[in-house]
Amino acid sequence: MDNLLVANQVSKTYGSYRALNNISIEVPRGSIYGLLGPNGAGKTTFIRIINQITMPDTGSVLLDGEPLQPNHIQHIGYLPEERGLYKSMKVGEQALYLAQLKGLSKAEAKKRLQHWFERLEIGDWWNKKIQELSKGMAQKIQFVVTVLHEPKLLIFDEPFSGFDPINANLIKDEILKLRDNGATVIFSTHRMESVEEMCDHITLIHESNKILDGKLIDIKREFRSNTYEVGLVTPNKQAVANELKQHFELSPATFKTINDELQYNIKVSDGGANDLLAYLVNKGQVTHFVEVIPSANDIFIQAVKNH
Repeated sequence: MDNLLVANQVSKTYGSYRALNNISIEVPRGSIYGLLGPNGAGKTTFIRIINQITMPDTGSVLLDGEPLQPNHIQHIGYLPEERGLYKSMKVGEQALYLAQLKGLSKAEAKKRLQHWFERLEIGDWWNKKIQELSKGMAQKIQFVVTVLHEPKLLIFDEPFSGFDPINANLIKDEILKLRDNGATVIFSTHRMESVEEMCDHITLIHESNKILDGKLIDIKREFRSNTYEVGLVTPNKQAVANELKQHFELSPATFKTINDELQYNIKVSDGGANDLLAYLVNKGQVTHFVEVIPSANDIFIQAVKNH
């Protein structure tokens, strides 16, 4: 697999506190890679190492096959969770300044900024001061500054913080377009629904250790439990419920329906779904039969609890 970023056995200690413990990950080129974990897990430390804000005690990080070097910063765009815009500066003036720090000429920076401001419909903000903007408006400016120099690697730490649902969806679509145009994205968030929608691969860090990584679809397969959400309309609900309990492992299920039916989560053995369905058809009208696929949120909670 062609990887843009590779971390090998990265560790970092602050005094007696071990922030990262031998973390190794591979971020495929052109992917959206979810960097997940509870608060204090070590995610921010790892991101700071990639950005060369701090250095690892041991281990190495390669970008595009080369050990991280100061000039690689021009190939990285970083949107931190804690925003860093100068509140008293005008939007356009500040955006031009930050773009030039990333190696763009003033003329090229202005051209690209005009493109992005028109695209996000924020052109009339150019002469406003940051302090005049709402948190979500300022977040849009920071997003533009992050992606403006068209870096190989984009790192977004809670990119939807401060956005209403409409603007969160707008930024999500822009991130997906950047991926489709060749950018590689590391995406750190506590919003598991965003992980479901966007991430191809994930790593889960807990208490400074990597406890899970891989393609999201493969991890879902690993955590599947052969459980099916079932709705059954039958004239003798209690008798059928008692019979089901004798033959299968049941747990309550709740889903929206217009029927008066038995609702259960039913666990079967490998390959037993057809047998279960045939059994149910003989007992009444099957109105709902769906495999319970573990969500990213389910996987997150289960993996952390089991660690």
